Amino acid sequence: MTMQSDYERCLDTMYKLGRFGIILGLDTMEGILERLGNPEKKFTVIHVAGTNGKGSVASYLTRILGLSGYRTGLYTSPHLVRFNERIQVNGEMITDEEVVASYNRVEAANVGERSGTFFELTTAMAFDLFAEKEVEVAVIETGMGGRLDATNIVSPVLSIITNVSLEHKDHLGDTIAKIAYEKAGIIKEEIPAIVGVRQASAIGVVEETAREINAPVIRLGRDIHIRRSASGFSCRCNGIAISDLTTSLLGKHQVENAALAVAACAVLRRENRFNIADETIREGLASTFWPGRLERVSSTPETIIDGAHNPAAIKALVSYLEDEQKGREITLVTGILDDKSYQKMFANLLPFCRRVILVQAQTERSIDPESMRSDAGKYVKNVMVIRDIDEAITSARSTAREGELVLVAGSLYVAGEARAALVGN
Repeated sequence: MTMQSDYERCLDTMYKLGRFGIILGLDTMEGILERLGNPEKKFTVIHVAGTNGKGSVASYLTRILGLSGYRTGLYTSPHLVRFNERIQVNGEMITDEEVVASYNRVEAANVGERSGTFFELTTAMAFDLFAEKEVEVAVIETGMGGRLDATNIVSPVLSIITNVSLEHKDHLGDTIAKIAYEKAGIIKEEIPAIVGVRQASAIGVVEETAREINAPVIRLGRDIHIRRSASGFSCRCNGIAISDLTTSLLGKHQVENAALAVAACAVLRRENRFNIADETIREGLASTFWPGRLERVSSTPETIIDGAHNPAAIKALVSYLEDEQKGREITLVTGILDDKSYQKMFANLLPFCRRVILVQAQTERSIDPESMRSDAGKYVKNVMVIRDIDEAITSARSTAREGELVLVAGSLYVAGEARAALVGN
């Protein structure tokens, strides 16, 4: 049997675990990791939660730490094109061979009262590989919520909560305050927490959680100050005051994400004696790459892929269109999953579009595009259904008017398939 077939076998086995859904709790993770020798204790951890932006913040931080000379690990989810994207060491995704070897080690430890879920096994693989490859500092993104998320087994030197909005209500609660409580569960006793939360109800929950365990809170807008300019922005927080900052990622919301990363660097420098220079922070923010999030993948015609898939992400995308693409004709290629309110997404996004092509991602959770045609037609006259994403993008690009923007958005699944078609792996 070849290594490639072993790799495919591993992924097939793991993906089938998705049929059993999401199981929140830490007992199974504790058992698996203990049998692996507790790899999560062999490197320094920065833990990141939030509804949106946590992947961007994690990527900024990992880039800055790497440029500062540290051997880094990055764990994020979901992936866009390949499973290996989820686990990166020194900016490089793990190899197929490493996936196989780590899966075999983790599966051998998966012998508890309850077998691990897909996300639990993937998280254990990340910790296993980071320990094996002697990572010095790993930035770990939560999967869902925080308090009972499989990643919350770690003991971080810093916790970051980017923001809070309504998501996964069946699992996390049906109010902002309840969801904030779940995300605040990553805050640890006496460990600093960087917080980008804006809503009063969420701020109250986060700060009360931190107060009960004597964890200092560094909050955007109160302790983290941003000043924008035509050429970029400056950031001031906890002894750091840096000007002439820019980000490589599109959208004005990225300035706040970047500011959270700057604040994290301030805490790491002061509390944990990390050697992070101001100029390295500038370079890291300006050179971070985070695929599928307002990613410009072509200029002829200009084509942007964005994984916006919930109201907060759609709001950020709309803000970008208003600020940077105002008055421009847009063809939107979109497909949406069945746990999303596509009517609200259409109401916000489609008024900016000249034409819409509805597609269907290769997942059983994808909404039949024909069922969305009439709702799309309320906002756009020119609505087409081309189920295959590759075919839809080819059609959109070949028939775009001069100067028109082709935008792919609505689902990370759609973004991933689109990126595979336009960029490859």
